[in-house]
Amino acid sequence: MTNLTGMRSAVCLAALIAGSAAQADVTAAQVWEDWKSQMALYGEDGISIGAEETSSGTVTVRDLAVNYADDDVAFEMNIGDIIFNEQSDGTVRVTMADSYPFVITAEDGTVINIEVSQTNVDMIVSGDPDAMNYDVTADQYKIAFVDAVNGDVTFGGDATLTANNVTASSTSTIGETRETSYSATVDVIDMLVDFQIPGSGGEYVAAAAKYNDLSVQGEVSMPVDVEQIAPGQLVAAGMTTAGGYIIESSDFVVDVNAEDNQFAASGSTGQATFTVAMSDAAVAYDTAVDDLDLSMQSSELPLPIDINMARYGLSFEVPIAETEEPAPMGISFDLIDLTMSDGLWNLFDPGSILPRNPATIQLSLQGTVRAMLNVMDPEDQMAMAMGGGAPFEPETLVLETLNIDAAGALVTGEGAFTFDNTDMQSFAPLPRPEGEAKVEITGFNTLLDNLVAMGVVPEQDVMGARMMMGMFARSTGEDSMETAVEILPNGQVNVNGNRVR
Repeated sequence: MTNLTGMRSAVCLAALIAGSAAQADVTAAQVWEDWKSQMALYGEDGISIGAEETSSGTVTVRDLAVNYADDDVAFEMNIGDIIFNEQSDGTVRVTMADSYPFVITAEDGTVINIEVSQTNVDMIVSGDPDAMNYDVTADQYKIAFVDAVNGDVTFGGDATLTANNVTASSTSTIGETRETSYSATVDVIDMLVDFQIPGSGGEYVAAAAKYNDLSVQGEVSMPVDVEQIAPGQLVAAGMTTAGGYIIESSDFVVDVNAEDNQFAASGSTGQATFTVAMSDAAVAYDTAVDDLDLSMQSSELPLPIDINMARYGLSFEVPIAETEEPAPMGISFDLIDLTMSDGLWNLFDPGSILPRNPATIQLSLQGTVRAMLNVMDPEDQMAMAMGGGAPFEPETLVLETLNIDAAGALVTGEGAFTFDNTDMQSFAPLPRPEGEAKVEITGFNTLLDNLVAMGVVPEQDVMGARMMMGMFARSTGEDSMETAVEILPNGQVNVNGNRVR
C-alpha cells in the first residue's frame, strides 16, 4: 500500500515550495500562517521554533525544526532561519538557508546524517490568504548522505540525489478542505552511490543513474483540521490525492563487489510514466516503461545477460472501503517485444529449436465488485480473516485483452461474465457466472513438437495434452484452434456448442 508518511512529506513539500502567479496581495505574516497551517500535519510536537521576529513587511522565523517519530524510525530536520519579505508588487519572497541537516534515527539506535542543500532558489508567494500561489525556480536541489553512526562505529561514503534546473508551481485554496494542485519540471536528476564496505578488505557498492526531463503534476485534497487526525488515518479522514510523473529517458549503471561475488549491470530506458490516485474509497495505480535495455553480468552466472523490451506496464484499480454498489476493479499487464541474448537462450535451447522472435504477453481483466471490508481498518481485516469470508463480491468480469505470443505459439482471447451472488451452490464456492469467452490458439502442436525435440517434455505427456485439446477445442485451420465457453442462466455450460455440464 502507499506509504502515508512519505505521502504526507510530499504533500507538505508540494505546498511549501510550489505555485502559480495571481493578481492579488499577500503579506509576510499571512504566508507564515499558511506554512504553520500546513506543517500541522506533523502534530503539535512535530514543529519547534526558536523565535518569530516581525518588522515592517518582514517576518523572520528563527531555528525552525521539523520532527516526526513512530515505533520504527524518527526524523528531524533543522531547517534554520526562514525570512518572509514583502515585495513592492504585493508578493512575498521566501528565503531559506542554503543547506540544513536531516537526521534519521533507526529503531536500533543507528543515526543517519543527511545534508539537504539548495542553490539559487527563488521562491515567490502571491494570491490572497485563502488562495496562495507558490512559484519556485532553483539551479539545484541536493540530498547528500554524510555518515551513519552506530555506537562507536561511523560508516561513511557517497550517496547523493541531485535535481538540476527546477521549476515548480502550486496553488493552495482553503475552504472546507485544503485543495492543492502542483506541477514541476526538472531538467536532469542525478543519483550517485559509492560505498566501501567497512572491514571487508575492498568490497564496495557503486551505482549511478541519470533521469532526463522529469515533469510532475498532481492534486491533493486535505482535511483542514489535520492536526486532530492521526497521521495513519489521513486517507480514512478524507484526504485524496492524484498525480504522477513522466521521465523522458534514463540511464543507469551498477557495480557491486561483496562476499566474493561480483555483479555489474547497466541499462537505459525511453519514456517512463507513473500515476496514482488514492482516496478513502479506492486506489488506482499505473506505470509503464518504454524501450528498456538491460545488460547484467555476475560471477555467479555463466554468461552475460542482455534483455530488451519495447514496453513494460502494470496497472490496477481496487476499492479499499466497504461498498453497497459495485465499484470498478481491474488489472492490466503488458510485456511487449521481449528479446534475450542468444547466450541466455542457449541455456535451455542450445539447438535453437524454438523460434527466437520477440515475445509479447498482454492481459487485461476489468470488472466490478462489492468490497466487503475496509482495507484500511485493521479490525475489519481481522474480522474477515477470522470469519473466513471473501474480501470482494464479484459482479462483472471482462477479459478485455489476452495476447500471448512466444516461442512460436499465439494465444488470444476475449470474454465477459456476470455473477449471481444469491446462488453460491451451482459453482461453489464461487457465485454462479453467466456469459461467454473465446480463446484462439495458433502453433500449439508445433510448440509441443519442439518441446519434445528439446527433451523438455516426454512424448507420452504430449499425447495427453493433444487429447485434452482435442476434447475442448475445435480446429480452425492448420495448427489453429479455438475454444468457446458459454455459461447459461440455468448453470448449463457449453463448450464449442456442446453441453459439458
